[in-house]
Amino acid sequence: MADVRSMCAIGLRGQLGLDGWLPWEGDTRPEFVADVERFFELTRGHVLIAGPRTIGSVPAWAAKERTLFEIRSHMVPEEVIARFEGRRIFVGGGPAVWASYAHLIKVWDITRLPYDGPADRYFDPAWLVGG
Repeated sequence: MADVRSMCAIGLRGQLGLDGWLPWEGDTRPEFVADVERFFELTRGHVLIAGPRTIGSVPAWAAKERTLFEIRSHMVPEEVIARFEGRRIFVGGGPAVWASYAHLIKVWDITRLPYDGPADRYFDPAWLVGG
């Protein structure tokens, strides 16, 4: 059985995204930099499944250190997970991905960042109990 997890960072009010990006993209304050470093450290050697935009944003150096798998909306989540039997899988992406995969995610690793600005995508607590 696969070990299915998700890691995400949210703002103070649950902000996740803005115009298809992280609302704090490029913020160089220590807590924001540490969050990115922690993501790459904890996902190293494991599988990252995500939509095309998230997979496309993984730097080349990081792509070499983990298995990347691009998911699409027509794919059946259980079939995607079954491809990586016995592996640790991190589900990345955003609301559409998490809504589809929440029932399979056993561990949520959520970092709250000191961001309180605008967003157009928010974390849905219903995902924590399987969608």
